[in-house]
Amino acid sequence: MATKSSQNKTFKKITKWIWRLFFAGIAFIVLLFVLASLDVFGPLPSFEELENPKSNLATQVISIDHKTIGSYFKENRSPIKYKNLPENLVNALIATEDERFYEHSGIDFRGTTRAVVFLGTRGGASTITQQLAKLLFHGEGSKNLIERIKQKIKELIIAVRLEKQYTKKEILAMYLNKYDFLNQGVGIRSASRIYFGVEPKDLTQEQAAMLVGMLKNSSLYNPLRRAELVKKRRNVVLKQMKKSGFITRTEKDSLQKLPLHLDVHKEDTSFGMATYFREYLRGFLKGWVKDNPKPDGKEYDIFRDGLKIYVTLDSRMQQYAEEAMREHMSNLQRVFFKQQKKNRTAPFYDLSKRDIKRL
Repeated sequence: MATKSSQNKTFKKITKWIWRLFFAGIAFIVLLFVLASLDVFGPLPSFEELENPKSNLATQVISIDHKTIGSYFKENRSPIKYKNLPENLVNALIATEDERFYEHSGIDFRGTTRAVVFLGTRGGASTITQQLAKLLFHGEGSKNLIERIKQKIKELIIAVRLEKQYTKKEILAMYLNKYDFLNQGVGIRSASRIYFGVEPKDLTQEQAAMLVGMLKNSSLYNPLRRAELVKKRRNVVLKQMKKSGFITRTEKDSLQKLPLHLDVHKEDTSFGMATYFREYLRGFLKGWVKDNPKPDGKEYDIFRDGLKIYVTLDSRMQQYAEEAMREHMSNLQRVFFKQQKKNRTAPFYDLSKRDIKRL
């Protein structure tokens, strides 16, 4: 009996310590969040910054027939609204990155608990809102463990605030507009054009799955460098979509067999038509921004402020002119080659071989 009584006392002591450690852990976590909210770990974004998060937006040059003929940018980002995102893209994003997105308020406690218990082997804990908070206000995570913990706590607080500030649809659009898909594809609209030559609304199911697959790590899942790895990742997204009920098994199996079908259209500031005209326009805009400041008195930055410049140039007539010029220059080149074929001192005229050697 004495032994049994002793065992009971030991069990009670252990149980008591477990509960103490549990509540101490809860209290410690609460304390960390309180300290973070008081800016002890560094300043948190203000409500004004949450309402107007900074993003570098490309300035678009738009023709008289409403076609974008080129752009000026530091980051090739052209934001779009949720209504222009295809359903298959949104479904792929939800199924892969945050299956309880519509159920939580920025923090998925079930996902967080699962990640802690299984050390992240059964999926991460970050919600789409947390990932957006990181993109907007942190960027790359610190490699220092202590600093990373501080960042993570701040991300959680910012995520909750973002959920209060924006609708779920706005958060999804902001996230896809912010993410860098590499190769000048900053944001979903640029990425759709660069990798497939289409607007987001025209993405097919497998194309949308590929782009969502890149969200895990666009440097690793770069379709221009690691096509097979990207295809495997795309197929994981399709598997998740089937698991979430967005597509059937038959659809999943048929889509997984498809190749990537990339249609790459690389873009830079010289991309588009009327390049000389746009360069002249850029020089004109240098003076225009000085004479037309923002409401706060600061100058507009045509490479970051996402302006829309409407010009009188007609893209259809410009296309005809450029095609005619290319054809004419090709004809001139053929005539030149024909003339030079008989010229033994080409490309020089009226010079002896001795004179040419002196040159």
